[in-house]
Amino acid sequence: MTIHSEHPFSGGHRDPIRQFRGRMAAPVSIWAAAAGQRRAGWTVSSFLVADGSPPMVVGLVDEDSDLATAISAGSTFAVSLLGWQHRALADAFAGLAPAPGGLFRLGSWVDTTWGPVLSDCPAWLGARLLTTVGEHAGWPLLIRAEIEHAEINGEGEERLLAHIRARYVALGAP
Repeated sequence: MTIHSEHPFSGGHRDPIRQFRGRMAAPVSIWAAAAGQRRAGWTVSSFLVADGSPPMVVGLVDEDSDLATAISAGSTFAVSLLGWQHRALADAFAGLAPAPGGLFRLGSWVDTTWGPVLSDCPAWLGARLLTTVGEHAGWPLLIRAEIEHAEINGEGEERLLAHIRARYVALGAP
């Protein structure tokens, strides 16, 4: 768990790149993989989905995360998009809050071909990693994967979880 005593986006002497990035609203998701009985996951808000043939998902993942060590070229993982009700879960998977009994005891998870999926998430993707983990984009690892499955849950009326200026905000219908 990493706790900082100061706000990362305040003050004039802070890193301008980090301040710029902090002003961009970002969706919040959990990327999760399973290898046998071992599950690994990480909160990811620095990612994008590119439509095309094939569709792709690209994200930035902490190289010291359990997820980064659990996946390799050709392995699969699931991307669960989070709703407003998942704020505490996002913090736990980011290592900012405790997870008594383990991360996957928080929330309800469904095992899929691609990895664990949060059962009440608004939408999720199943993806296959295309490159070996090890390429950096700035400090984090660059993860590039082909989307093999996409599923939308509900009617789109939920409030989605987003991150901006080091805080969670709700986007969408109230």
